[in-house]
Amino acid sequence: MHNKNGLAYISALGAAFFWSFSFVWFKIAYLAYKPITVVLFRLIISVILVLALALSLKKLQKPKSGDLKLFFLMAFFEPFLYFLGESYGLLYVSPTIAAVIVATIPLLSPLAAWYFFREKVSLKNIMGFFFSFAGVGLVVLNESGGFDASPLGIGLEFIAVFAAIAYSIVLRKVVYRYNTLTIIAFQNLIGIVLFLPIWLVVDFQDFTETPFHPQAFRAIVLLAVFASTMAFVLFTKSIRQLGVNRSNTFVNLIPVFVAIMSFFILKESMELQKIAGILVVIAGLFLAQEGKPKTTEPDSVEITNP
Repeated sequence: MHNKNGLAYISALGAAFFWSFSFVWFKIAYLAYKPITVVLFRLIISVILVLALALSLKKLQKPKSGDLKLFFLMAFFEPFLYFLGESYGLLYVSPTIAAVIVATIPLLSPLAAWYFFREKVSLKNIMGFFFSFAGVGLVVLNESGGFDASPLGIGLEFIAVFAAIAYSIVLRKVVYRYNTLTIIAFQNLIGIVLFLPIWLVVDFQDFTETPFHPQAFRAIVLLAVFASTMAFVLFTKSIRQLGVNRSNTFVNLIPVFVAIMSFFILKESMELQKIAGILVVIAGLFLAQEGKPKTTEPDSVEITNP
């Protein structure tokens, strides 16, 4: 049992680590390719891998006709709207700031669940919410109270946050009828269909005129393999053993990982105020999750795709 728990903790940590790298890999991919190109090829590679895994494990389910509109709505919020906000936002803000903003998703989700499903929100949820947003303020504002990062980039990242929350609301309607591999496979397939016409209009000419860039394309492959596929597999493995809430605790470490990797790989500056803000955000996230009951239902997880 202890060995199983140990492997589950390592799996959760590995998933958070791979998701953290996604913010850095986006920046590297942007050395040659535009956001829609990066997202589209990431989805294509990921769908091939997820379908291969689902088919090999005989886990791929056929959606019922009545659920197709729910799958479309999920795909519209995530990956479509989520990736539009996240990927374009990363053009204007650093990976660390983007990761801190995206990390607020677990805080806002309980508020959405209270509004739509009348789920109970604890005092610690509320305290964690305000605590973490104070930390976000420290990260994105300078000492005089002005924006230290692009307001446009911050706004785009918050569009990704709200898209993920809307996605989780729709997900609640299908999550108990379909396994997670099926959900990821079909929502990403629909996402490809949604992104393709935009790519043909916005990025296609630039893509055909851009010489092949090995480093940037390798970053896209890494995004697909590790952030969109392996991280998901590892996180699912962790949830089966530890439950959703204990696994999500490791996801709270993503901004810390991103800050460290951005400092060493992208040479991003790290001021004392930004470090303090990151620590406050993390403290708020852990506070919001403290005392939550363990969930053993493996498919009740919010499936996000950093």
